[in-house]
Amino acid sequence: MTTITDASRSPQSPMRKPAKPRWKRQMRYLYWRFLRLQGSPEHLARGLASGVFSGCFPLFGFQIIIGVGVATVVRGNRITAAAATWISNPFTYVPLFAFNYQIGHWLLGSGPMPSFQDLDTLRSWMDMGTEVSSRLLLGSTTVGLITGVGSYYLSLPLIRRMRSRRPFTAGPKQNLDVDN
Repeated sequence: MTTITDASRSPQSPMRKPAKPRWKRQMRYLYWRFLRLQGSPEHLARGLASGVFSGCFPLFGFQIIIGVGVATVVRGNRITAAAATWISNPFTYVPLFAFNYQIGHWLLGSGPMPSFQDLDTLRSWMDMGTEVSSRLLLGSTTVGLITGVGSYYLSLPLIRRMRSRRPFTAGPKQNLDVDN
């Protein structure tokens, strides 16, 4: 008696490789997209630094616009700048901006930290507005400058190394015959 097996029921076909997890495929895709970005390593690193700088500001919705604008001024890659603004995301907003506020408070040298206890009324929020805003923006500018410059100098050798590992792609084939 012969049994016919259904190929779709077998767990793995002997000819097929097991599929990679989706996240690995996406990371590999993003890696290759990054390698194929146009521009010199300096151009890409300036764009990354511009995005990191603007990502430190608490201006939700304007970070990408600021990053692209700064990248245009410093002649950096605008796509890299827009992507790098995502250092501030919903998971990092609170710690990043609390740190920026602390730095601004320390730089301004004002007295004790204000109490955020009695903020029940709109008036109490408005009274703290300029004081908190100035500290936060000063801290964001300082942290943005330091992290932007740092990200430029850290990313430049990494981009160069990644680019040097990229397989060489020559232009059109040249005739290398010796018989000429």
